[in-house]
Amino acid sequence: MRKINIGLLGCGTVGTGVAKILLENKDLISSRAGAELNLKYVADLDPGRDRGIKFGEGVFTGDAFKVVDDPETDIILEMIGGEKIAKDLILRAIKNGKQVVTANKALLASCGNEIFGAAAAKGVDVAYEASVGGCMPIIKTLRESLAGNHVRSMTGILNGTCNYILSKITDDGTTFESALSEAQAKGFAEADPTLDIEGHDTAHKLAILNAIAYGMEINLKDIYIEGISKITPLDIEFAKQFEYRIKLLAISKKRGDSVEARVHPTMIPCKNLLSNVNGSLNAVTISGDAVGDILLYGLGAGMMPTASAVISDTVDLARNILSGSVGRIPLLSFRMAGIRKIPVMPVDEISTHYYFRFAALDRPGVLSKISGILGNYGISLKSVHQKGRKTNGSVPIVMLSHLCKEADVKKALDEISRLDVVGTRPALIRIEDDDQED
Repeated sequence: MRKINIGLLGCGTVGTGVAKILLENKDLISSRAGAELNLKYVADLDPGRDRGIKFGEGVFTGDAFKVVDDPETDIILEMIGGEKIAKDLILRAIKNGKQVVTANKALLASCGNEIFGAAAAKGVDVAYEASVGGCMPIIKTLRESLAGNHVRSMTGILNGTCNYILSKITDDGTTFESALSEAQAKGFAEADPTLDIEGHDTAHKLAILNAIAYGMEINLKDIYIEGISKITPLDIEFAKQFEYRIKLLAISKKRGDSVEARVHPTMIPCKNLLSNVNGSLNAVTISGDAVGDILLYGLGAGMMPTASAVISDTVDLARNILSGSVGRIPLLSFRMAGIRKIPVMPVDEISTHYYFRFAALDRPGVLSKISGILGNYGISLKSVHQKGRKTNGSVPIVMLSHLCKEADVKKALDEISRLDVVGTRPALIRIEDDDQED
């Protein structure tokens, strides 16, 4: 049986999981891949840390470039993370003709066009299933299973930290701060959770999915991003009363010659399958013209789920090496010549439904002032509710709109904010109903 040598760069949480599967399931993997996948090198700056794994003599090295330059190493697994050194190592591996596996969504979202271009020019593969959705086979589904479909839309929960926090607030009534602390204690959130809770991690993943789904260059900078830090228990309670749940969603829709792409907290009906995806789980709904709607669901992060996706990619590349079919599946699903610059719609141009919450003084005529301004901007209301107790002389007024344009909503709320009968800045949460037509 042929031996295919593996070089693992980084042996942190995910890297340790990868090594564990490669070593403990070696016979199983070999029987499926048709080759012995030999972990020849592990490059890490902390070789002495106990990882609960027994490595062979000479496997560990502190020199990652030695691994990518080794002529006998066939596949490089980049598990370092970050952008600078990881990018340099991946490009060096590509230059040396190595096949590459990475879980680095931040790097691919920012530098993927350069990396995939270099790989295509060299004739090597870059596999990246673990970069989006952990163990969910979202990349494989888009690139292979839906190859005959025009993808119409994708809607997903792609960050386990945010989903855990929102689930705890919704189901247990805890505060944002305590839910975040619990997520950190359980390892669902980083010590600095900014990338997660402010929506950037989700946007990285959406930028990658957009490119695969629509044949466009990776475009992170034009995705609208809004996190969950401003979501209050009061808004979550109102959402429940209207039979909605609040989720941080990645939303992507093909709109003629452009793509709608946004990340933000969203109210979705309780009957929607995504509303019942709780805890640290991820899920994505994909709509295709031939298949209709399909749902992928699973653990979006963690040592072993992510490592499982890395091993899946590694086995795929090993099979390609054995059959001499490197490049059989295009890196971004479309051949490089077919990838275009497709613009992302500015968020001001989107139209959806909205939830508004105003802290208004309890005086006659306040409601008519607010609704009058909304009407002046063509915003039609589906329902109006004055709910809750008076606080500091203000009462919460909640409104749900019919379909309206984001730009008009922003102008109306700016004008309402200047009213002397309105306290704090009005709260706004976008709503994705199962049927967006009015």
